[in-house]
Amino acid sequence: MDFTIEVNNKKIEANKGETILTALNRNGIKVPTLCYMKDMFPTGSCRMCVVEVDGRKDLITACSEPVYEGMKIKTHSQRVIESRKMIVELLLSNHPDDCLYCERNRNCELQGLADLLNVNERRISGKKNNHKIDQSSSSIVRDQDKCILCGRCVRVCEEIEGVSAIDYINRGSKTVIGTAYNKGLNTSSCINCGQCIMVCPTGALHEKPHAPEIESALEDPEKTVVVQYAPAISVSIAEEFGLQAGKDMIGALNAALRKMGFNFVFDTSFTADLTIMEESAELIDRIQNGGKLPMLTSCCPAWVKYAEEFQMDMLENVSSCKSPQQMMGALIKSYFADKKEIDPKNIYSVSIMPCIAKKFEQQRDEMTHDGITDIDAVLTTRELVKMIRKYGIDLNNIEPEIADSPLGMRSSAGKMFGASGGVMEAAIRTAYYKLTGEELIHFRIPEVRGFEGRKEAKININGMELGVAVVSGLKNAAELMEEIRNGREDIHFIEVMACPGGCINGGGQIIGSDDEAVKARMMCLYDIDEKDSVKFSHKNPYILELYDKFLGVPLGHKSHELLHTSYQKREVML
Repeated sequence: MDFTIEVNNKKIEANKGETILTALNRNGIKVPTLCYMKDMFPTGSCRMCVVEVDGRKDLITACSEPVYEGMKIKTHSQRVIESRKMIVELLLSNHPDDCLYCERNRNCELQGLADLLNVNERRISGKKNNHKIDQSSSSIVRDQDKCILCGRCVRVCEEIEGVSAIDYINRGSKTVIGTAYNKGLNTSSCINCGQCIMVCPTGALHEKPHAPEIESALEDPEKTVVVQYAPAISVSIAEEFGLQAGKDMIGALNAALRKMGFNFVFDTSFTADLTIMEESAELIDRIQNGGKLPMLTSCCPAWVKYAEEFQMDMLENVSSCKSPQQMMGALIKSYFADKKEIDPKNIYSVSIMPCIAKKFEQQRDEMTHDGITDIDAVLTTRELVKMIRKYGIDLNNIEPEIADSPLGMRSSAGKMFGASGGVMEAAIRTAYYKLTGEELIHFRIPEVRGFEGRKEAKININGMELGVAVVSGLKNAAELMEEIRNGREDIHFIEVMACPGGCINGGGQIIGSDDEAVKARMMCLYDIDEKDSVKFSHKNPYILELYDKFLGVPLGHKSHELLHTSYQKREVML
């Protein structure tokens, strides 16, 4: 600490160069914010974080003002509180009065600030907005009437994802956040990552719901309703039910889904193992036979769409493997349907994902064959939590159950897909075995673990140095792609995830979770890896049986038919 400052008549420690807000937060003093985003350059545009500074005439935005020695601050004086209250009242003056029906009711920052500042009557009346709700996207619904112009969605789209699908348009009182020419989101460069939803403080952005149609399918006696859930799901829902963040709820989740009426319950981690078998075989084939390198993973549909739009020259580098969601869907309506003697047309296949881009992926033309779609509907983590509550299921008091066979057993390598670096670590373990005939004894690969936006490692396999990289946040991916175009040749395999930290922080996860909760999810996945006996995808006995009885060999004819896909260059219309 460099010096002390005085806050509310008490001395606290501060660092030279930091902002007032940073110093306050570190010392447990909270002031409200709306436009502020951690680790991003402050804008001070919403002015919710204003404080009084001795010697200054005007109120000062705490998020953008640096501290200095001897500074005296009042964070909750009457003047400050009245200013914040006025800001909220102005925001509410033209805001819709539909809180009871809003997607974000009881989880809305504007609603929370109104309660905090005792805004219990309308003193200011403005002309209500009357924008048309944009439902053109396959994943995201935009309700412009509820937008408060905080700009957080704009910043995450530009500064984290490097997409810039939305921005401020028009001027003055007519300013809105929208796409180019304010057209539908489906005509924009949006990649459906959902990070805009995660940072939106109101109900202006939310996922396109699939729950109603799923509930209808559950009531249809003609349908066999099958559900799968992603590796990150079971470690992400505990906190919503008053349990420790990151606790693995897999047994309770299996039981809850059956209580809802799903006929069969599968763990997508099984097809994460299958993805590793196919992907590692593809990587080895490219290395040994002069294929296009570096190979890029294809598990993240937001990244795939980004590549189709912004990295068209790199599409040959992208693995042809379908994502684990789509592999499971394809197997359910082929292998599983045949074993259970069910007409695939009568199977309604649901996936539960921490991601809204999966809703886009599910309806891609490449995922439908002979009129049969691999996946029929996708639930986010948020939608799942609502359904569990709607069906009156108490996750704290439910007898745990296991997933269904033969597509249920997974290795811990498959489970790690939920964290950034997990796909890479799992693939290295299996590629090492396939190339050497021996297991990787030191199975942990710490160089690819953690929350850093970019991680690199060199792995020695029988004298061959395999260069690998892991990136999350597509702006990081774009920078690495540019290095490769400029001649970098020491990287052979790259894992890309659109969401910072991976699926544990996906666009379909619980809104409002703090950094510690997200870290707890990652640590739970690694803890599972430490404790499980089967740590390698190629050691999963059900995977081996699947190849023996149905698929043949990785990259074989049957595998290509069911488990691989193709990509298309996308010209962004606007």
